[in-house]
Amino acid sequence: MSNNTEGIAVAFSNPGSPIRRQMLDGSFRIFLAEALILPTGLITAAFLTRYLGPSDYGIFTLACVVVLWIEFFVTCAFSRAAIKLIGDAEDWQPWGSTLVRFYFLAGTFAALLLWLGSDQLARVLGEPTLAGYLRLFALDIPIYSLATAHRDILIGLRHYRARALAGAARWMTRLVLIVVLIWAGLSVRGAVWAMIGASLFDMITSRYYVRPPLWRRFPVRLGHLWDYAVPLLVSGVALRVFDKLDLFMLKVLGASAAMVGYYGAAQNLTIVPGLIGTALAPVLLSALTHTRRGGDAALARELARDAIRFTICLLPFAALIAASSPEIATLLMGQTFAPAGPFLAILIFAGFGRLVLSVCLSILIAAERPRWVLLLTAPVVPLATASYVAAIRTGGPRSAALTTSVLCALLTVVALAAVYFAWGVKPSSACIARTALLSLAVYAAALAWPATGIMLLIKLGVIGGLLPIAYFLCGEFERDEISRLTALFWPAASTTGERANSPVAPSSPSVLCEISSRTHPISPLSS
Repeated sequence: MSNNTEGIAVAFSNPGSPIRRQMLDGSFRIFLAEALILPTGLITAAFLTRYLGPSDYGIFTLACVVVLWIEFFVTCAFSRAAIKLIGDAEDWQPWGSTLVRFYFLAGTFAALLLWLGSDQLARVLGEPTLAGYLRLFALDIPIYSLATAHRDILIGLRHYRARALAGAARWMTRLVLIVVLIWAGLSVRGAVWAMIGASLFDMITSRYYVRPPLWRRFPVRLGHLWDYAVPLLVSGVALRVFDKLDLFMLKVLGASAAMVGYYGAAQNLTIVPGLIGTALAPVLLSALTHTRRGGDAALARELARDAIRFTICLLPFAALIAASSPEIATLLMGQTFAPAGPFLAILIFAGFGRLVLSVCLSILIAAERPRWVLLLTAPVVPLATASYVAAIRTGGPRSAALTTSVLCALLTVVALAAVYFAWGVKPSSACIARTALLSLAVYAAALAWPATGIMLLIKLGVIGGLLPIAYFLCGEFERDEISRLTALFWPAASTTGERANSPVAPSSPSVLCEISSRTHPISPLSS
């Protein structure tokens, strides 16, 4: 083992190492950045519906859906593989340069296909005016692909704050540009230019912090890339299709447009677990990759166990939302959408299951088991399709929601078993028991406290705020874990406490930074 690798192992194995706090802080910051989609999305939707009208807004939404799906398929092939390969590399620049070119070439090819097929696609969708907007929107695909490549490299290098800033910049820029360009009278074309501008600003912001060479060629093992990219692409596509398959099957099997609207609204209200997964899963993958490369398998297992435990401990919050689902649906979407409440009460547990699943898949990727990820997720679409046909024909939309949650639960259990066989990591029976009891207690308390309007917000805040205290009192969280959580809000106080309690010399964080700078040299602008 080289001196650098030994240094990394020593730094990570020290009790005072900042690796856990860094992972928690990075996940929290990325979550806050991605959560900006909620307020900015609501403001954007309200502004666009007011100034575009139903017809133009529908055209813009249709164009967005088409382009976002294409962008997902382009970036899904490389995203998790990029984080893994960058984290594994002693020198990140060869893989960084290669990945940026792959992202850009794939995005350019997809944009060209969309540009050439825009007329045919518009005719299929019955909207001839859509073709021009799709051709313009195609410009966003290679730009977005480049931005995603840089963000994935930032996560692979554990520059989580820079990744969070890039995400926040994207959402804020999109909002500002849409308002300015629509006010300037550019209508749908202005909204499309705003989306392109947001991707461009995202790419510029990310490249400010990390600058992989764009044109230099490095010798890399491309077979290693495809070993990860191909199974993870198939897995990502399968999970993406499964994400909305229940809604699609409802419509195909004869549900009314109104019922599909209620069901879709309930799905949209389960976005918070997805945002947590978006923030936690890539950060966890990066942290596990770095610890394994440093030779500290024990610390990697501890991090994996902590991540699983954290996501499982969120189950009582899902129970709180489920018990309050009718009031939440009415508060956020109006009395008209009150029928979405019963669907939300079921689907929120599916969202929770997907969160745990995303964490488990990140652990399997870090453990170099991409084929396990493929075998675990690839069968979900045919299995779900057959299940939805049987469930919807017998029980309607409610059975569809139950089927979704049951399938997510089964996937989660199998994924947890796979993690155990790969790394010997599993949640403790005590953690599961405490979480189950607290979930039942929270559900009962929420049902016993009917509330609407501002009182609903107070109810959610009070019960949700008591949950961490309850976990602490029943012994689930220890003092050092509370200290790491406190560090998110009072970092100076927490750092002082850690240094006082740690047997490691105060200089160990700086040693870790020095090691990181030697093994991952980046642009001076990223410091």
